Amino acid sequence: MAPPFLPYGRQTIEDDDIAAVAAALRDDLLTTGPRVEAFEMAFADAVGAEHAVACANGTAALHLTMLALGVREGDVCIVPSTTFLATANCVRYVGAEVVFADVDPDSGLMRPDDLAQALSEAGPKSVAAVLPVHMRGDVADLPAIASLAESAGAVVVEDACHALGSALRHEGADALVGSGRWSSASTFSFHPVKTIATGEGGMITTPDAGLAERLRRLRSHGMVRPPGGDPWWYEMAEPGFNYRLPDILCALGQAQLAKLPRFAAARRALLARYLEALASLAPAVRPAASPPNSQATPHLMCVLIDFPALGVTRREAMEALKARGVGSQVHYIPVHSQPYYQARYGEKRLPGAEAWYDRTLSLPLYPGMDMADVDRVVSALGEVLGLA
Repeated sequence: MAPPFLPYGRQTIEDDDIAAVAAALRDDLLTTGPRVEAFEMAFADAVGAEHAVACANGTAALHLTMLALGVREGDVCIVPSTTFLATANCVRYVGAEVVFADVDPDSGLMRPDDLAQALSEAGPKSVAAVLPVHMRGDVADLPAIASLAESAGAVVVEDACHALGSALRHEGADALVGSGRWSSASTFSFHPVKTIATGEGGMITTPDAGLAERLRRLRSHGMVRPPGGDPWWYEMAEPGFNYRLPDILCALGQAQLAKLPRFAAARRALLARYLEALASLAPAVRPAASPPNSQATPHLMCVLIDFPALGVTRREAMEALKARGVGSQVHYIPVHSQPYYQARYGEKRLPGAEAWYDRTLSLPLYPGMDMADVDRVVSALGEVLGLA
């Protein structure tokens, strides 16, 4: 019998997760009930945040944050080109413009020098926000990025959708991603391939109580119910969106969150095994570089491969891996090369992002794997690349 197919990522759902959802389904309130606040409080505690606001997905988290911070038409935001579409699109949703920053070709992360170059390209325009992306779970250089952003009069919004459980070591201590030490807000995703899953879902953390209050208002149409008002009465000072996360999914999220230490440990152990096993394919295959101060809970297992030198295209390699029961993916096509952004801003060269894209391949990584699965993936990769 053939071994099971290994996708590049997948959820880990256990009996207690199913029981938590079943219990929520038996409650009177399937949405806007007490499980939302319970999940928010547990999440804030898990990442060391003052406030956490649950929402429909990671994209909604980014959009709500732009709205709540007052980013608007005429503003500019800096976004690394190596990210998912949503990081840039959330800027356009509120009418602001994007200036794309380059990234380290070996880590996929925006560096301080990349940010400085993008800020200079923005020129006299008002830079409202800088959105570093913690690619793969590795953490960008937040202290340096925050300093540059502050000098430009901009706030920092962390796209932390890959980085739940990650931390940055600074001055001998670890600061958890989401704690808000160097940013106004951090956004998370609970898509099935992420560290914890709610099917779809997102969270925003912030140290700012006023920002958290506005985020909660905007996620539910902009409605408020004034104290002492009639029981049916609500008011809308500004339009918001229906970006709520229902109690059913919050129940699943809270059950999953309790397993975060175990999931994180499993991911780190699998990464360590990959690093050991991939040494046999060096130098043709290299793991993505990890900054020295990044304490990652890895979300993706990205390797860098010189496909032309090996005489194999990436598509050929991916199809051959699939035939051997190994899934793979590419993270990401540089956003600045997308037709919409090229039409809006013209063609732009970002050599780091382009070099990352040309070489990157994401291999299976999720807590349901074991060490033998890692060895199987690396063996298959060696075979399809002609390195075995």
